[in-house]
Amino acid sequence: MSPFEIGLWALGAMVVLVYLGLYVPIALMLTSWLGVWAIKGSPILAGKLLALAAADSISSYFFGVVPLFVLMGYVVSISGMGRDAFDVANHLFRRFRGGLGIGTIGANAIFAAITGISIASAAVFTRIAVPEMVRHGYTKRFSVGVVAGSSVLGMLIPPSLLLILYGLLTEQSVGDLFIAGIIPGLLLALIFAIGVYSMARFFPSFIGENLSSNDEDMLTGKQVMAKGLPVSGLIFLVLGGIYAGFFTPIEAGAIGALGAMIIGFAKRTLSWRDIWKVLTDTGLVTAAICFLIISAQMYSRMLALSGLPNEFGQFVATADIGFWGVILAYVALVIVMGTILDSSSIMLILVPLMLPVVVPMQVDLIWFGIITVLAVEIGLLTPPFGISVFVIKSALDDESISLGDIFIGAAPFAAMMLIVLALVLAFPMLATILI
Repeated sequence: MSPFEIGLWALGAMVVLVYLGLYVPIALMLTSWLGVWAIKGSPILAGKLLALAAADSISSYFFGVVPLFVLMGYVVSISGMGRDAFDVANHLFRRFRGGLGIGTIGANAIFAAITGISIASAAVFTRIAVPEMVRHGYTKRFSVGVVAGSSVLGMLIPPSLLLILYGLLTEQSVGDLFIAGIIPGLLLALIFAIGVYSMARFFPSFIGENLSSNDEDMLTGKQVMAKGLPVSGLIFLVLGGIYAGFFTPIEAGAIGALGAMIIGFAKRTLSWRDIWKVLTDTGLVTAAICFLIISAQMYSRMLALSGLPNEFGQFVATADIGFWGVILAYVALVIVMGTILDSSSIMLILVPLMLPVVVPMQVDLIWFGIITVLAVEIGLLTPPFGISVFVIKSALDDESISLGDIFIGAAPFAAMMLIVLALVLAFPMLATILI
């Protein structure tokens, strides 16, 4: 059996194992080891080669970005800044039709700019925003849908863990990826807000026909300053420091985590007991991400040894489907995989396979990364596996809201994401103009 055939068998076996429910990193590692063993003829050599891949994958200086931004995200989440962002956004948009929904989107955009974790956004705003919207007359489906839709902003608006992961996989600048995500992320938030206003105006039965005013939640100018300044200050500290060149993304993560802790202690919303919980949660998430990246590097080495990416690239080049044929097929594949896999796994499986195809075509890898993240984000809202939907369901106290209700509520936002994806595909400068 040729190395190419072994690579195909390993790829097929990995997909079958994932469908059968095996944890994705385990499936990647197992098929990688068996594939290298079959190619090289020695299980010991296969183990040594994959051990080198594991060491190389986590020895990079830039790998330190992951735990620091995860730490900052958890500190921000547990210190009550999510509630502050919601209160300020609700105050600013209270006069608009569907204002509480628009405020939820605005709060999620603010929260995304200091966390980068969509799961954290989904969990926080399920507890904060859904009860408030239901109390003001919004339907339950819309209430959970707007939280599910806007929670994915954390994957695009910098700092984003998915952009960090993509940068590690493709050896692209994390800072450039963060900058590239600004305009698409804000555009997505804007289209979400326009969509909510339009639904409130033209489809009131979906959003809620008897909406009550939320003027009783209006803040004074002093309260807006007290709630808004710490959040905006942390955003300015982290992102402003990166874009101004004062510190690297790793340093920004460390400074942001320290700044969030100082703000939490100053506001007395953070205790030492909370710090212990934050550190343990950060360790668990970081370990999971490290495990994924290590397995992805092993998988990439196995694919490289088999020659499968090069053969695949030559096949695409001779298939004469053109540049847009390749890009659109890739985007469609990512969206389809989003129905069964989580976002990190999709990137870990597809990006190493596609790089040898798109690099010879001189595709801008920064733009390609934004396209990848946007397509992956759509998968967070699509059945049967939409991780944001499952997080919202687990965080809800209302048993009357089913998974189906959340998927239906999130459907308009998935459609709006497709519009933004089409715009970024048609106008690449939306992602690259600031770099």
